[in-house]
Amino acid sequence: MEEARHNLALPTLYSDPDLLDFSFNSSSALTATSTTASSSARSSLAHSSLALSLNDRLSTSSSSPAPAPTTFYSSSLHHRRSDPHWSAIKAATSLSSSPSLGLGHLKLLRLLGSGNLGRVFLCRLRDSDPSPDSLHTLFALKVVDTRSLSSKNLAHARTEAEILSSLDHPFLPTLYAHINVSHYSCLLIDYCPGGDLHSLLRKEPHNRLPVQGVRFFAAEVLVALEYLHALGVIYRDLKPENILLREDGHIMLSDFDLCFKADVVPSFRSTARVGSTRRSRGCFRAVQCSEGEVEAEFRAEPTTAFSRSCVGTHEYLAPELVMGNGHGNGVDWWAFGVLLYELLYGLTPFKGDSKESTLRNIASSSQVRFPMVAEGEEEDPGMREARDLISRLLVKDARRRLGCGGGGTDIKRHPFFSGIKWPLIRCYRPPELHGLMRKPASTSHTTHHMATMVRHKRRRWWWRGLEYLFAKKNKGSPNYYARSVNHSNGNYYRYYVKDTVRKSD
Repeated sequence: MEEARHNLALPTLYSDPDLLDFSFNSSSALTATSTTASSSARSSLAHSSLALSLNDRLSTSSSSPAPAPTTFYSSSLHHRRSDPHWSAIKAATSLSSSPSLGLGHLKLLRLLGSGNLGRVFLCRLRDSDPSPDSLHTLFALKVVDTRSLSSKNLAHARTEAEILSSLDHPFLPTLYAHINVSHYSCLLIDYCPGGDLHSLLRKEPHNRLPVQGVRFFAAEVLVALEYLHALGVIYRDLKPENILLREDGHIMLSDFDLCFKADVVPSFRSTARVGSTRRSRGCFRAVQCSEGEVEAEFRAEPTTAFSRSCVGTHEYLAPELVMGNGHGNGVDWWAFGVLLYELLYGLTPFKGDSKESTLRNIASSSQVRFPMVAEGEEEDPGMREARDLISRLLVKDARRRLGCGGGGTDIKRHPFFSGIKWPLIRCYRPPELHGLMRKPASTSHTTHHMATMVRHKRRRWWWRGLEYLFAKKNKGSPNYYARSVNHSNGNYYRYYVKDTVRKSD
């Protein structure tokens, strides 16, 4: 059986699994510790009593004399404000006496998983459509018992809630509500019915994905990491288990309790390229006009981030983190290289016979090695570029590691991602993989989406008409078509403008 990978935290390198058993009441905890059954039976028993206890609390919460303090995050400024999940929440709160979303509006269905801080449950809005196609009424509820946490883990829980409240990205979860009830902190976030990337990997032949599948998932993870770094957030827990798969086949990162925040100073760099030069005569003097292209690039990478805490998953730890000399943003780009390696080859590059040997392999001076290609076997297209990218990411000196200085912008320019149109990445079709869920959106959501697409199409054709007229007027300009023929892998914050320099005769 494959060795389990647990998160690490000081002062001990490997956390005790018994510490992860959070319960809602003392009776369930006593039952779990007093039974003489096997560990798996104890776990099932604790989970069942836990779910029953919380459902009982939800059903009686409306008769409680004091309302539970609730923080509800409005969707007015969120890019997904038209998402059916927000509409379902608004409908549920409008039918009740409470204007804010509370535990009384939710019904637990089953346990999804457990983590270092708490447990995650699948829940549904009460009095909503229970059909399997009504995914917009399903949510994931992460419940943290703050009374059972140490001061360090309590700080991690607060950091996670703070980070989730600031996220607004298609490949990162949305925090719909933060509900505090007694000593429980509940985070209502997106539910991903497709499972995680680790489970999908185990369904594929030889536990690995084809190059095109790796390229698809890696590109979306890269965009998500770039966004987090732009906010000054160092993720520190990248692994297939934390990459969830939504119903449409796209990814969503999860588990932000090991993140830390740092200052980030955005930079803006522009490069001018002079094009054609022509002479024209004004009203009072002749002028010389130089038409050129200005390439502007925006970067935001927390290059000054620094931390000494040892957290993460042992197979994905960067060398500077294992050595305990302090680490920064480079740990995420190292983990990104390990992720690429595992998706391509089915195992991590420095995996040993035990956790200790794995850590020794990471801390050693030996570089990453790749499996040899069998004689007579042809490599898939893109494998050479993938190996080159992994070699540049898994550089043990963080100062020379790809991405540590320029962030995701430098990684996007690598030939492995050649041809990807980064602004349109969330519109790409997921790869054809065994076990990958690609359920179409609901009817209401599809209707709204089609109406939005019609409006966008009309607007696009209107602009194309203007471009045609402009092209007809400036048919001889060599710079006009520069935007359409440029397929740079640069940052999607890049844009192109015209610049005209006037010189007097």
